[in-house]
Amino acid sequence: MATSDIIYEKVHFRHDPKWSVRLRPAEGGLFCLACVIEIIQAGEMASVRKSYALSGVSGMLKNSAKAMKELLQQDHRVTLHFIITLIGMLQTVEDPVTLEKADQVLVQLVLELQNELPLHFVLDEIHKQLSDQLNVKRFRPTFNFLGNLLKTVPNVAHSLMTQYVPLLDHLCSAWLYPDEALKTSVVFVWLQLLGTCGDAAAQSLPVAIRDRLCTLLLQTFANAGSGQLIKNCAEVIKLLLLSGDDLLQLTSARCIAAVLVHSPSQYSPVFIKADLPGFLFDRLACSNSEMLLWSIYACLVLLTEEPLLFSQCHTVYGIESLVRSLKQALRLTNLEVPKQGFLLLTEILERQPPSIHLFPSGSAFGAVSEVLLAGVSASCLLVATQAVSAATTLFRLNHQPSPVQYKALVGLIEAITSKFPELHLPSSAHRRSTGNLRRSNPKSHPFKSKEYLLKALVCFHAACRLAEECASEPVLMKNPFTSPYKLNCAEDSLESLCRCLLRCCDSVWIPTVLRACEHVPSSQILQYFYSILCSQFDLLPSFMPEFAKKLASSGFFKLAVEHKAVLCAGNSNPNMNSSCCGFLQKLSVCLLSVSDPPTGSHNDFEEVKNLLQSSLSSLCCHLSDWPSLLCEYQEPRDTKYCLVLFLYLALKHGDRLLPDQAVFSSVVVMLQSVQEQSDSVLPLFVLRSSLYLLAVTQDKSPSLDRAPLSCISKALSSCQSFSSIYTHHPALLHFICRYRELAQRFGPLVLELWLTKKSQRNTEQTTADLQEIAEKGESQAETHNQEPDTETIELLAVLEKYPDVILTLMDMMITRETPLAERVLSVIETLLHGSREYTTDLCASLRPALLQALQRISVESMGSGLEHDLTALAVKSLPVVLKLLCVTQTSDPPSPAIFTNMEEVHFKLLYHVSSIVGMLKPSNTESLLPALNYLQCCLSLSPAHSADRAVSVLLSSSGLMAQLQTVISSCSAPSPPPFVCRSSALLSCSHLLLSSLITLQRLHSTQVQKSISWSLDAAVQRLLLQKRNTDNLLLVSYLKLLEALLDVDLASAVVVCLNTCSGHARLRPLGVEDSALYPLGSTDAMCLLTSLSGLLLQKHELLLRTSVNCLSSLLGFLKRQSPVTAKYAARQPWYQFLLRCLLSSGENYFLHPALLRLITLMLQYGSAAVLWESDLLHVLETIEKSGVKELSQETAQALRLLLIQIQSSVSLPTEEHKLRVRKMMEELEPHTSADSCSSSSSILRVGEISICSSDFTLKMG
Repeated sequence: MATSDIIYEKVHFRHDPKWSVRLRPAEGGLFCLACVIEIIQAGEMASVRKSYALSGVSGMLKNSAKAMKELLQQDHRVTLHFIITLIGMLQTVEDPVTLEKADQVLVQLVLELQNELPLHFVLDEIHKQLSDQLNVKRFRPTFNFLGNLLKTVPNVAHSLMTQYVPLLDHLCSAWLYPDEALKTSVVFVWLQLLGTCGDAAAQSLPVAIRDRLCTLLLQTFANAGSGQLIKNCAEVIKLLLLSGDDLLQLTSARCIAAVLVHSPSQYSPVFIKADLPGFLFDRLACSNSEMLLWSIYACLVLLTEEPLLFSQCHTVYGIESLVRSLKQALRLTNLEVPKQGFLLLTEILERQPPSIHLFPSGSAFGAVSEVLLAGVSASCLLVATQAVSAATTLFRLNHQPSPVQYKALVGLIEAITSKFPELHLPSSAHRRSTGNLRRSNPKSHPFKSKEYLLKALVCFHAACRLAEECASEPVLMKNPFTSPYKLNCAEDSLESLCRCLLRCCDSVWIPTVLRACEHVPSSQILQYFYSILCSQFDLLPSFMPEFAKKLASSGFFKLAVEHKAVLCAGNSNPNMNSSCCGFLQKLSVCLLSVSDPPTGSHNDFEEVKNLLQSSLSSLCCHLSDWPSLLCEYQEPRDTKYCLVLFLYLALKHGDRLLPDQAVFSSVVVMLQSVQEQSDSVLPLFVLRSSLYLLAVTQDKSPSLDRAPLSCISKALSSCQSFSSIYTHHPALLHFICRYRELAQRFGPLVLELWLTKKSQRNTEQTTADLQEIAEKGESQAETHNQEPDTETIELLAVLEKYPDVILTLMDMMITRETPLAERVLSVIETLLHGSREYTTDLCASLRPALLQALQRISVESMGSGLEHDLTALAVKSLPVVLKLLCVTQTSDPPSPAIFTNMEEVHFKLLYHVSSIVGMLKPSNTESLLPALNYLQCCLSLSPAHSADRAVSVLLSSSGLMAQLQTVISSCSAPSPPPFVCRSSALLSCSHLLLSSLITLQRLHSTQVQKSISWSLDAAVQRLLLQKRNTDNLLLVSYLKLLEALLDVDLASAVVVCLNTCSGHARLRPLGVEDSALYPLGSTDAMCLLTSLSGLLLQKHELLLRTSVNCLSSLLGFLKRQSPVTAKYAARQPWYQFLLRCLLSSGENYFLHPALLRLITLMLQYGSAAVLWESDLLHVLETIEKSGVKELSQETAQALRLLLIQIQSSVSLPTEEHKLRVRKMMEELEPHTSADSCSSSSSILRVGEISICSSDFTLKMG
């Protein structure tokens, strides 16, 4: 026998040659099928020989399958016997190699003969073997064969599942045998069975078999130790997941969960390597079953603990399916499902490696943010809480796409915030009623609400941290793909996110957290709360000043300090302590940086930061302990400085941390103790804070003794610049001025800083007013209320309380620079113009000081050899001194009794002012105007018995007269100098002063040393042709001067009137009328008359009065000098038109005394313009209707003169009219008596000058 022959020598000779076949040399030698059967049946045959024979059969089936089939087809019984024998070997042979060969040959035979050999024959034989339950352990080779058969011949699976259900039941029973190798084979069969038939295999199984299969899988995973068994079970589960049966999928998911719970580290890698996560994610995308979704979520949650899940990108593959399933889960009735889904999403986002991005595009990120938005908005608070946790992990930089979807982030923040009104955060009464049991119950609404609040705070903090990270990367700050026309909206920018965070924090989060921690503060909640507040200072620095002020005024210093004391004492809750300290530090530094005026330099801020950083963490005491800490000598100075700083910042923004008396006394003791312990200078912020605290709390505290005052003075003196410790607050002004020692050293500094701040605010207000005028128009702007500003009001209160301060202000006004002096003047002016009882006394004390200032200016000017000029000091201080002098005159006009002895202060002031006017340069209009204005008012207010001396003083001052000549000549020149053109008030004041001098000089026959020349015709031409371009007050002054000159028939020693042409005086004309009227002339007289009629129509109060008075003087002058001209002037035809215009101007002008006086003049000089019916009778009827008692004294006097004139020059038509006139005269008698008509003069401010009201009363004779 050749070595390659497969025969059994002992029995081969007995076999029919038909069972033998000679193969080609390459395929082997002689092969005898009968010998092979004899060999494998022989019990004494060695396993090696049997294995060799089976190898020959396998090789022949592989290489010469046709020859083998021909052998077997010779007798069907032999074929069946051969197969039965092979199947029997699976039970009897123990050699694994032989068993493997038998298994291999059986599979090959069935595969080759499946068309000739019924499959049920093989399955029947297997079923017979498995029916023997006594030898279950030997079933393993059979199970291996069955599995290989199913794997190789797919048709077997269908037959097995449809026709051999008992065999499947035996498979389940064998699974229970406690041998993992056997179980591995059984699971292998099931794996091939389910895998061969496709997705519908599991569904075609009987329900009982399916249930038993699932139970067995679960039991096997619970106790499995073999890797191959576990792997096979995992593969079975994959197939079950692919089935369309929800129950099988659910069971498989539960199996996975049970295994992972039992031993996650052992099974998780196996499942992941078996690609189970991918199958689970796929099932999520196509299932609506509540239980299945929950189970898959649970499995995947367990798998997230294994890093392999992420490194193999299973989460990248499944995130889209997860998001889609969450959208479906939120529609389900079982809310535990979306809760579990959001837990899975949270774990994935939490554990995802930063290097592997889940959301590479904006659309993917938008999908997950959309589902989170829906989860946060869910009605179930537990679902919303879990969705918030998922959103927290989403707010990580590694999860953000490029570009960052800020709009989606804003939507999440707003959705989380909008949930707060639904939270059940109990009030104090509710807490007392429910008690601790309800509060600690996880199922209670308050517990759920508090849990949501905590998770929301964590999420909000994560959003703030993300914003900070994006702010540090310029490329992430804006979305580069935003359309240009949307850039202004900034809806998808980092700024929009930061604004949203601040807005939500300010309006919702702060009140909600404060309400939640009102009675039982939570260290966890407060830790994130203070961290969130701290983040706001970095995100939107430009918004922080107002935000910080709001926090401080809302009691956040007290809140943070008490929270630290309650929760952080004894090194407890270090994280909360750290966040609270960070918040206090940022809040303090921000408030210091935006103080008004800005506090300190960069070094000061760094000093404050370092102090707070080093001392805050150990400062965990209640507010009630602060006074003792401040007064304790052994307490570290840094701790005291922190306390003083907090007290200062809180109190400055309206939050009193301690009672005023406690603060005041503690700060005083602190200053004394620090000075006693060390000679080092106090930090500027400590000095500033201490001074402010002492000032604000002084009202409710006792006055300081000498020792504390000395200590405070020494501390303040140590500061090189008082402005660096100054705080703009009224209390500081009161505190310094309250104590003489402090007022002497620091009063001028404080007052200067106070007034400087006033100037700054006025400048800002002026700018705002100009803008208001531009926006609202001039008519509305004129109604702006010119009330004193706050700084002035407070300073006035100080002046009322401490009168000595006025002397300090006076010294500042004289010695300081002009801007500051002007501000001092403004304050004193406001003080004097106020309706205060002490105005007279104040003016009485101011006048000697002003006289002393004027005397000093005069002496200094003369001492310097500048008799006709002023020193630089005088140039700076004189304008404000003179303005203040005018203000005192306006506020407290001198009574006649004061002028009884003209040697007193008023006469001296008059003398020195007139002397100084002569020293001034014509260009110094700033000093000339108030000086001339003062002199003019003095003359107007002087009583008859002392006016002669006042006039003598002024007319004897050649410098004054020369100055007046310069002003008048310059203004009438063809090209006046710029300094004159700048102020029409100066010329107006000069005219008014000259008019008073003309009148009084004529009255008292005072000697005139120097006369003034004035161009009369130029004045008339200006009134006629340039009145539209001339200021009303200047027109009034021209008329007033003309009136005075006309009253003296244009022949005054004070003012010489010239009628000039081309700058040369004209000679007296030869004509009779012109000669009589010289230097006016008849033509100029008519021009002046025409000008007056035009000025009357302007209806300006002062113009109306002075025009009527000037007309009266003009007509009187004409009557005295040329009656013919006077008669002609009185009968001008346009008088009637003038009168009609005035009478039709309304009731305010109809009974105006100037109009009544005008009608009287017309009647007096025989004008035909006044008619009885339309004019006089109308006036009488109007007065009768309104009543005589309602008329003013001046109107009553003018009416009386009109009635007298009517009686004398008008022929009344009836006796009734005469009676009406007489009756009205009788009614006017009480109102026009000498006692009732006693005149009183007052000072009025018109533009830049003051005028005496008595100068503008109507002439009644």
